[in-house]
Amino acid sequence: MKLNTAAMRYLSSDDFRVLTATEMGSKNHEVVPTALIVQIAGLRGGAGVGNCISELAKANLIARVKNAKYDGYRLTYGGYDYLAIKAFSNRRTVYSVGNQIGVGKESDIFVVANEKSQKCVLKIHRLGRISFRSVKNNRDYLRNRQSASWMYLSRLAAQKEFSFMKALYENGFPVPEPIDYSRHCIVMSLIPGFPMRQLSSHEDPSVLYSSLMSFIVRLAEHGLIHCDFNEFNIMILDEPKSDDEQFVVIDFPQCVSVDHVDAERYFQRDVDCIRRFFEKKLGYVSDDYPLFKRDVKRVARLDIDVQASGFSKKMVKEFERAISESRENGEGSTNHEDVDELRDDDDEDDDEDDNEGDDEQDRGEGDEEEENGLLIEEGTLPGHDGRGQGQHSDRELI
Repeated sequence: MKLNTAAMRYLSSDDFRVLTATEMGSKNHEVVPTALIVQIAGLRGGAGVGNCISELAKANLIARVKNAKYDGYRLTYGGYDYLAIKAFSNRRTVYSVGNQIGVGKESDIFVVANEKSQKCVLKIHRLGRISFRSVKNNRDYLRNRQSASWMYLSRLAAQKEFSFMKALYENGFPVPEPIDYSRHCIVMSLIPGFPMRQLSSHEDPSVLYSSLMSFIVRLAEHGLIHCDFNEFNIMILDEPKSDDEQFVVIDFPQCVSVDHVDAERYFQRDVDCIRRFFEKKLGYVSDDYPLFKRDVKRVARLDIDVQASGFSKKMVKEFERAISESRENGEGSTNHEDVDELRDDDDEDDDEDDNEGDDEQDRGEGDEEEENGLLIEEGTLPGHDGRGQGQHSDRELI
């Protein structure tokens, strides 16, 4: 599950057409039959599909599954990454991909730039890596469709985070500006700052403490609870505009409504995380902290507005069912000790992609689109003009 864009510039329009056909075939098949890929791709004569499949498999964008009952391929996370980045490129959101600047238990963070050389952040959701592995025990939910289900849940996480971030940004909350999203990826503004976990001293910790507590209360008054409000998900600005604008909050996939059955407990946990950090790292202790029943007075319904804007109740139910255990355990952040474990784990996942030997079963043809592993966001195949190689020479991705 490592992002490697080296092959991006060498893929032709036919290659992306076949890759998109594999994604569309994944709606009803974990392993997409080669004949179905040829049919969906619709290339003239179908003669070039074999070459395209070979190139995609060589770049680990699709993978043949050993011991499968028929000849076919499955979409890998690498292929899903390429489809998302291609969508950003077509919408002129992303022109180049830079260095990785962060790694989490459920996401990877990269610096990207648009055609105007404006730097942004690309967040790639990677559910199923560590934090959400306990979900694999829920066979009734996954129905033995592990690979595609993780992609589906990652897509839901990205859509949910983008929706929440957009609603909060439009209502004046200190969050990154959401720019675009596709599948399991989000593009947002780059924050000139550093994670609060790196903060070892502060000239006036009481002011920062008060601002953070005010944010928790204000967020709840608008109908949401962060559920992972800690030093890993708070960015301290390099150049604060004022005492009340010293930070930016990130990471929203685990947000819940204040109407959630455990809303008060999650609210209190966010408060306790901040109190604990200030006591341990800054030596600041305060008996002044908010209480859910006493201080939260709803003034808006962003939780309802976000669902109305596209994150359906069905999606909420599926996503909540998948991440409830992770939220309960507070598994949303990562620290320095986790980084090596995550990178080693990625290597293991890459090995699994190359050596997978389990039989894969077809999905039911009558399943609804949302209940299957992937949703086809763009809905159509890339245009085919027959020019082949070199289609991306004017918009190369680094």
